[in-house]
Amino acid sequence: IEPARIVRINKSWRAAESRPSYRLISFSLSPSLLFLSRRNLTIPHDTPFLHIPNPLTTDTMGKPIVLQLGDDIKWNHDLYKEFTSKFEIRRSYSMPRAEFIQALKDKKFGDFFAIYRPFWNTGGEMGNWDQELISLLPSSCKIYASAGAGFDWVDTESLAKRGVIYCNAAAACTESVADGAIWLIISTFRLFSWSSVAARSGDPDRFVDANKNLGAVSRNPNGFSLGIIGFGKIGRRIAEKAFASHDMKILYNDVVRMPADVEKATQATYYPKVDDLLATADCVLVATPFAGKTLLDAAGIAKMKRGAKLINIARGKLVEEEALVAALKSGHLSAAGLDVHFNEPHVSKELIGMRNVEVLSHNAGASLDAHMGFERLGMQNILSYAQSGKAISPVNAHLIKQSRL
Repeated sequence: IEPARIVRINKSWRAAESRPSYRLISFSLSPSLLFLSRRNLTIPHDTPFLHIPNPLTTDTMGKPIVLQLGDDIKWNHDLYKEFTSKFEIRRSYSMPRAEFIQALKDKKFGDFFAIYRPFWNTGGEMGNWDQELISLLPSSCKIYASAGAGFDWVDTESLAKRGVIYCNAAAACTESVADGAIWLIISTFRLFSWSSVAARSGDPDRFVDANKNLGAVSRNPNGFSLGIIGFGKIGRRIAEKAFASHDMKILYNDVVRMPADVEKATQATYYPKVDDLLATADCVLVATPFAGKTLLDAAGIAKMKRGAKLINIARGKLVEEEALVAALKSGHLSAAGLDVHFNEPHVSKELIGMRNVEVLSHNAGASLDAHMGFERLGMQNILSYAQSGKAISPVNAHLIKQSRL
């Protein structure tokens, strides 16, 4: 029995009456229960057919609709079979923004219950999910489950105001991002970018230069302090790996201090003020969500200890690029490792030309394991919410609670 509520009027004629009599049959359909009641009523003959939706109603009174964005699923076929047995899937594929907006206005996808984006590299062709898009969502939409860890491209507050839970997939890429961060830490301490670029140049002189001189200035990360800004799931996993493999001293800043057992696991020291952490850490690693504001501008970078290193695996716009270039040129910072960039997909030519800067293409979290996890966790979030009213990895649940106060 699919979730829906319907009231049907049965018409019958009685010989003794001059107008039709009606029998009201009320069905209340839920995923597991059917309630049926009958009673005789005399009501006007032009009473319309009534359709009263409940939270999981669909426009076809069939299975709840899920709008799937982007490509077909590739790996979790057994789970997808279960998923499609419970939901009707509508597809947008790769619609550009204007076409997608028109489709929402025309209700092309119906009154969908959920949005599912299984991959990070497809399904975002409509651009940022801002108020323009969110205002067009049907009132039936209750959850948006997406691949990826970052959510600066979606207005989670506006979704919350409409009662829509947004779920990211940070849990699925935690290991991959943490491994990428460890690589950047090692590379910036050991200056492997200098060595790699020299070897790839094919120039014997550059090879010899790196071979002879790099060892005089590179360091092992062991024993140095790592200051992590943003101690969420990914930040904590980076701390665990850096502590276990390189015995780094863990410092962290977050809006909330972690429980004692979490701190004890890596002997982490909490810094309630970012400035104090900047002044102390040998290597600062940015792992906090982007909330529309630059975290490290020229003034912030100036507060870092001289000779420190900077790693950014969060969002490029958290670090002012020109200020970073200036700090590296002056020697205030000794090295940087960047998975993300201020104006992606464009990378600063000045940073590219520096041998003490390691740059990646925003793929610290891009592993097959992570992509399989993105696909799986999105479905699990929607299934869990439909069955229990609770999502696995909600980002804005607290905002929804606030909007209801």
